[in-house]
Amino acid sequence: MKKLWVLLLLAGPLMWGQQDIKRITGRVTDGREPLGDVAIAVEGSGASTFTAGDGTYAIEAATGDVLRYTYQGMKPVRIRVEDVTRVLSPSMVLDVEELEEVVVIGSNRKTQRELEAEYPVNKRLIRTAYGMLNADTAPGNIRFMDETEITPIYVCILDLLRNRFAGVRVVGDCTGSGGPAAEGQLTNIQGVPQRDADSFREFDDLGPQRVFIRGVSSIFQQRAAIFDVDGQIFTEPPIWLDINQIKRLAILNNFATSTMYGNLGAGGVIVINTLSGSPRGGKLTDLARLRNNYETGPVISVQALEMSEPTYLQELRKAPSREAAREVYESYADRYGSSPYFQLDAYRHFHDQRNDPDFADGILAQKAHLFDRNPVLLKALAYTYESQSRHGKAHEAYKKVMQLRPNYGQSYMDLANSYRSLGEYDKAAAQYKRYDYLVEEGMVPSDSSAFAPILNREYNNLLFLHQAALVSAEKRPSLYVEEEDFQGTRVVFEWNDGEAEFDLQFVNPDGQYHLWKHSLANDAEAIMLEKEIGFNAQEFLVDDSLPGTWQVNVRYLGNKSLTPTYLKVSIYDNYGTTAQRREVRVFKLSLKDVNQRLFTLTKGATVALN
Repeated sequence: MKKLWVLLLLAGPLMWGQQDIKRITGRVTDGREPLGDVAIAVEGSGASTFTAGDGTYAIEAATGDVLRYTYQGMKPVRIRVEDVTRVLSPSMVLDVEELEEVVVIGSNRKTQRELEAEYPVNKRLIRTAYGMLNADTAPGNIRFMDETEITPIYVCILDLLRNRFAGVRVVGDCTGSGGPAAEGQLTNIQGVPQRDADSFREFDDLGPQRVFIRGVSSIFQQRAAIFDVDGQIFTEPPIWLDINQIKRLAILNNFATSTMYGNLGAGGVIVINTLSGSPRGGKLTDLARLRNNYETGPVISVQALEMSEPTYLQELRKAPSREAAREVYESYADRYGSSPYFQLDAYRHFHDQRNDPDFADGILAQKAHLFDRNPVLLKALAYTYESQSRHGKAHEAYKKVMQLRPNYGQSYMDLANSYRSLGEYDKAAAQYKRYDYLVEEGMVPSDSSAFAPILNREYNNLLFLHQAALVSAEKRPSLYVEEEDFQGTRVVFEWNDGEAEFDLQFVNPDGQYHLWKHSLANDAEAIMLEKEIGFNAQEFLVDDSLPGTWQVNVRYLGNKSLTPTYLKVSIYDNYGTTAQRREVRVFKLSLKDVNQRLFTLTKGATVALN
């Protein structure tokens, strides 16, 4: 049996890497009108095409390929092809620098405390030895790189700088060897006076590695850059630093941004924030209060949304009896019988509103073939079962998703949480260990910034609350469990379609809001990372420091096709305590470009992105 398990693990990457050529169609628009002559290419291959005058196109690509859409004056769009991808109809936006509307009261300059709180969600911030630096308000241009752009192919910081930043000159290598003596190159080592070029033909006393980021008119005045690593100043490159631990890197190559370092920074500064040394969401901060954001405009209520639902749902709701509702279903079954969304709507109506579970189960049993080979639809089905506390049925759906997507990180977390809902804690822990093994062996991709924190929190919470069921009494003292760093309300959002785009709005009791945007236009790199790792989840942590009622809204932007998206929300009360309780709600998103109410948190307080 063990040999069979190893063979399955080894066979996995081969199966995942198989070419699945498919024909992808769609229509490209600017949000309103179709765009003709948009260039569409499969990156890394010669396949390409252009949209017709009505914006339509067709192209062949394989699962894992990246399609690139380009059009003059518009921002390029890159979309990774998934196993279920058949239709992609992206909207392109103008390639212009947009300024956010700002209401100035007294001063719009943010304090260091505000910038520190905003650091986890603002990639344009870097922490220096002299405080937080905002690239959007700092004088001069600052070149940035974050963890999503760093690959493990580089041996040390010198390789990274040499290959990723144009104009940066690196002397020396990662082994400690210096390059040939460069005539007239002085460094900024403290205590070394300036001398003529001949005095610096040997660099044994200056260290073999140096980085130059400023071009000067005279080589006799050139200075090497210094390094600011988590607030500590180094005059030599930190070749000892594991580049996989870099969270953000910024190059300060103009005098205005490096003047705070004095003469030491005359050659410029390379600022590095590491994962362990960067500000985190441990201390929650109300992000809604960082700016003057007040909720304005209409928010669609649940009752108003019902008026925009399909006709068959409105008629089902108006039916005076269970028998009349069944007749309504039958009258539409021939017309919409091949639509899984119709069947799922009907199932939810009869199970949740008519208390008719047998008839509801019969609907899905007859149409099981519509779901069984589609992981996106299976996840919508599993979400629905979870919201009804039908954990056994949800588990069967999640197992099918795992079979279809064994290289998706989300598959392991979903199955582990499903086992946990069934009380099979040992099997839940085994799923986390299985995923960890595959990551360590390089058989599935991993990250340390987006999905990993959510996964680690789930696993640690399992060990914290159920260690008695996982480890015998004599071994329990040796089990390492991280102390829960948060207690309060935890909210986890998950969505079934990787193409889904939406904005989440958290409105605090004072009417101010924090907006989390999930769209190609706002953060294409994050969505690309989600597809690479294979997850669709985001968590928010809510403490009790500001009592009152919080409103949680969503603005659905579509999923590049004309199908709805299912959004699952897991709300954990008293998270991180023995009184922890979980509630699952599921929302069908179909009405686009309107701000609609999802739910309220009456004991909520501070919302923070982890």
